[in-house]
Formats: sequence, structure tokens, C-alpha cells
Amino acid sequence: MTRAFLDSNVVVYAFSDDPRNTVAETLLGRGCEISVQVLNEFVNVARRKLGFSWAEIGDAIEAITTLSRTIHPLDLATHRDAVRVAERYGFGFHDALIVASALRAGCTLLHSEDLQHGLVVEGQLRIENPFRTE
Repeated sequence: MTRAFLDSNVVVYAFSDDPRNTVAETLLGRGCEISVQVLNEFVNVARRKLGFSWAEIGDAIEAITTLSRTIHPLDLATHRDAVRVAERYGFGFHDALIVASALRAGCTLLHSEDLQHGLVVEGQLRIENPFRTE
């Protein structure tokens, strides 16, 4: 079974009127895994860019946490792994935190629009841009 992890951009699209909404909603509905960082980034974007009220953000977070298979914490070990991943692969640190969380969770697929489509990290985690049209 493929264990999939969602980057924050996918979660944001699931709650927007962006054309990528349908794909994002489908992925979220599958019960993918996320981290607390994804929730944090969602709240920031929902408030600042999408103009959500705090009540709307609360409702969205409730939906996200209900639909997500697992929500992984951020801890010192994840932080250390992220530093290593950022250095090895040249990722920005926040992207490396997502990747490190997915790796620590044992996921084999990371849905992200922000990272290199098809890249396999640490021989375990394949990055897939779910919005890519080939």
C-alpha cells in the first residue's frame, strides 16, 4: 500500500476556488498523511491570502484533521533530519521539513507542487506534482 503525504500547497488548494481544487480535494479525501507544519502553513495562507475568518479556519482545520489518516508532530529529530535533507538535496528549509516529516512517517509518496516532480528522496520518497499535465 502506498502511504501518501500532502504538502501544504495541496491542502490550501482543497479550500480555494483555484482550478486545482478538484484534484486537491480528491487527494485530501483519500486520507493522506500530513504534519503539524502543514496545518500551520494552511492557517497562515487561509488567513492572509484567502481571507478566511477564524471560524472558517477552525472549520477547515476540523475537516483536514478528520480526513487526514495521521497528523505527524514536529520534533527535534524531524528538525535535524530536515537540516540534513536541505543540505543534501538543496531544498529550502520549510520544504525540507515537509520531506523529513514524510520520510519519518514512512511515506513513499509526497504530493507537492513546489518540489521536483519524479525526484526520489533517500531511495524511499517519490515526489509527485498532482497538478502536472504531461
